[in-house]
Amino acid sequence: MASIVLLGSTGSIGVNTLLIAKRYNLKIEALVAGKNIDLLNRQIADFNPTYVAIADKRDKARVNHAHVLCGAEGILELLEQSQSPTVVNALVGYAGLAPTLKAIELGRKVALANKESLVVAGEFIDMSKIVPIDSEHFGLWYLMNERPFSKLYITASGGAFRDWKIKDMQRATFAEALNHPNWSMGNKITIDSATMTNKLFELLEAKWLFNTTNIDAYIEKKSIIHALVEFKDGSTTAHFAGVDMKLPIAFALNNRVEEAILPPVDLLKMGSVEFLPITAERYPIWEIKEHILNNPHLGVVINSANEEAIKKFEQGRCNFFEMSKIVLDAYSKFDHIKAKNIAEIIEIDKEVRAYVK
Repeated sequence: MASIVLLGSTGSIGVNTLLIAKRYNLKIEALVAGKNIDLLNRQIADFNPTYVAIADKRDKARVNHAHVLCGAEGILELLEQSQSPTVVNALVGYAGLAPTLKAIELGRKVALANKESLVVAGEFIDMSKIVPIDSEHFGLWYLMNERPFSKLYITASGGAFRDWKIKDMQRATFAEALNHPNWSMGNKITIDSATMTNKLFELLEAKWLFNTTNIDAYIEKKSIIHALVEFKDGSTTAHFAGVDMKLPIAFALNNRVEEAILPPVDLLKMGSVEFLPITAERYPIWEIKEHILNNPHLGVVINSANEEAIKKFEQGRCNFFEMSKIVLDAYSKFDHIKAKNIAEIIEIDKEVRAYVK
């Protein structure tokens, strides 16, 4: 029986991964979770994993499992002890990088939902071991089918404030930024969606995955078209699908899908579709889009500064637009750096965080 290791089992990607694993009769060898111990315990009862790891050792006594590892080191130890050929990495933020690198070092295939791995260290990651489970990158892969393309496009929902007046966005609260119009996901990705940092990260991921800087993003408010590929022959093809991660996960875990995972898109119900530009006036981070695609080694700077800026916004120590200003300031301050290896990436990450704090 084929088996997988699942990092980030209690988030929305993790929960969907377990539904797909059940469908394809895959064994769950290991589960890694953060703070949601109640849900983790239900998953342990349901899937009976050999190994479990959690973020905080203070929660260890609450976990219904004989073999619980803890913290960042615990995740790496779990990867070393496990045998599964596929690791699903749905951890959030910089914490997902070390497990991606460890899984690749161990020769595993990584079904990757952790954007930060490629944003921070794309040039040091073997792309042949990565299968993306972001809906946008899955859509691009699905459409390309090894045909020669000239340009790639991904779409953005526009986030919680896409219809707000810009002057009102100055006063927006953390809670309001979490009120996404199209879906419910974790705090960080929802804030990143509101600032458009999430889409900048996805452009960087696409650069590494598909080896091109000829990439752009537009707003498509219905989130039905996830990706478009402009081919060398002058035609453009779009990927339509519902807002559901089960399809990319199914391809990542099973390699082929021959039955309905999603209900088909009802074109008449969908009505008209429009594409809108992403402007730096509403999304200041967009100023550096071209520069970061041509200098992708600076992804580590954006990621560290962004994670610290989100903490400040959550604590009420900066306003919504100031988050992007903090990131842009760090970006210009550290624009000269270029890591030669992962050890240097780790040092740069610490330096940027210290500067932003």
